[in-house]
Amino acid sequence: MNILLTGANGYIGQRLIPVLLDAGHRLYCCVRNKSRFAAEHLHENISIIEVDFLQDCSAKVFPVAIDTAYFLIHSMSSSGDFESKELASAENFIRLIEKTKCKQIIYLSGIVNEEHLSKHLHSRLAVEHRLNKSSIPVTVFRAGIIVGSGSASFEIIRDLVEKLPVMITPKWLNTQCQPIAVRNVIEFLSASILKENTYHQHFDISGPEVLSYRQMLLQFAEVRGLKRWIITLPIMTPRLSSYWLYFITSTSYPLAVNLVNSMKINIIAMPNNLANELGIKLLTYKTAVQLAFEKVEQNLVLSSWKDSFSSSNANQNWMNNIEVPVFGCFKDSKSRTLTIKEEKVLENIWSIGGKKGWYYGNSLWKVRGLIDKVAGGVGLRRGRTNTNAIHPGDALDFWRVLIADKQNQRLLLFAEMKLPGEAWLEFKIVKVKEEFQLKQTATFRPKGLWGRLYWYAVLPFHYFIFNGMINNLVKK
Repeated sequence: MNILLTGANGYIGQRLIPVLLDAGHRLYCCVRNKSRFAAEHLHENISIIEVDFLQDCSAKVFPVAIDTAYFLIHSMSSSGDFESKELASAENFIRLIEKTKCKQIIYLSGIVNEEHLSKHLHSRLAVEHRLNKSSIPVTVFRAGIIVGSGSASFEIIRDLVEKLPVMITPKWLNTQCQPIAVRNVIEFLSASILKENTYHQHFDISGPEVLSYRQMLLQFAEVRGLKRWIITLPIMTPRLSSYWLYFITSTSYPLAVNLVNSMKINIIAMPNNLANELGIKLLTYKTAVQLAFEKVEQNLVLSSWKDSFSSSNANQNWMNNIEVPVFGCFKDSKSRTLTIKEEKVLENIWSIGGKKGWYYGNSLWKVRGLIDKVAGGVGLRRGRTNTNAIHPGDALDFWRVLIADKQNQRLLLFAEMKLPGEAWLEFKIVKVKEEFQLKQTATFRPKGLWGRLYWYAVLPFHYFIFNGMINNLVKK
C-alpha cells in the first residue's frame, strides 16, 4: 500500500515509519529538508518529498497512487501565531493531496471535550474542521498526554521528579487527564489504515486511567524508586508557572507557556470501543513509563521532542548555516596529531555533549548553559537523544547538528544559545602528509559592537576550554 507521511521527522512520524515498513507499505515521507532525514532512512520502500507546508507549495506534486495520507504537522512549541501556521499547513496539504487518488486522511489531534479550550487545542480542532471539508474521508484520533521515551511530557516530568525532592507547584497540578502510551498511539494510527468504519469519524484515544498531574508525578517517582513531596500553591500565576517549567526542565519557554495553558484544562476522553475492535491492549501510565525507561537504558530512543526545531528559539532554516562563513569572522583553530587510531578519536567526537560532557571544563560549560537559560536560551538541559549516535538536525545541548558525516570524519555544530552573533564548532580528521590530525575550529560571526566585545570577553576562557577539549579528544 502507498502511504504518504507528513511530519516524518517528528516525534510520532519517526516511530510510525518502522511500523509501516514492517507491514510492507511503500512510504512517501514529506520533510522540509532531505539532509536531516535521508541518512537515517535509507530503505528501498522510502521515497522522500522535500516540501515546506508553510510556503507556497503550488509547484509540488504528490504521487497520484496514494492510498492513505497521515497529517502529523503540529506547531505547539513554536513562538508566534502557531494557529495560523497549522491552518496554513493544512490548507497546502489539502490542495496537494486532493490531486491524488488518496482514499483516507488520518490526523492526530487533541482531546477537545471541554467548553473552554487552550489555544493549541482550539487550533487542533480548527485543523480538524478544515480537513473534514476536503473530498477525502478523514479519520481523526484525539489524544491527550502521550507517554514514551523522548516525548515532551515524559522528559518534563522526568526533569521535575529526578531533580526536585520537594516540589512547590501551581494549582493546575490537580487538573485531570488520561495519558496514553506512545506505542498505543502508534497502534491506533497504523491499525486504522483503510478501515472504512473509521471514515468521517473522530475517536478519543487514551489509557485506562484518569489521573491528575500530581498523581502522574508521584507514580513516575514510584517507578524510579524515589520519594517525592509535592506542595501546591494557588498563588502561582500562569506566567510564574511557565517560568517554573522553563527553568527546572529542558523545555523551551514558548512550549512551557502553551503547556501551562493546556494543563489548566481537564483532558478526559469520551469512551468508545475502537481499541477492542482493533485488538489494542491499552497500557497503564506506570507501564508506559517503565517501557519508556527500558528504551532509555538500552539507548534505543527512536525519536525525541528535543530534536524538533521547536525545542529552540533559533531560526529553523538551519541549512542556511551549513556553510561556515570565512569573512567577517573570528576563529579559534587548533590541530593535534593523532597518537591513537582515528576510529577511536571519531568515537570520542561522536560521544560529545550530554552526559559525556565536553571533554574539558564541564563546570564552565554548565555555567554557560545556566547563563543562556537565564537569558532566554535553551541551556544545556536538552542533552542528546542517544549516547553514541548523531544525525543532522539533532539537538546537542545548546548546539544543533548540521553535518554528522562519519565517512568523511566531520562533525559540524551550529550554536542555538543566545549570542550577539552566530557560532559554529567543527571537528574534522584529515591526513597531513603521512599523519592523521584532528582539526577543531570555533567560528564566530559577530553582530555589531556587542558581538566583538563578547568574543574578546570570552577569549581567555576559550584558550583553556578549546585546548583542553582537543587534547582529551585525541586520547583514549
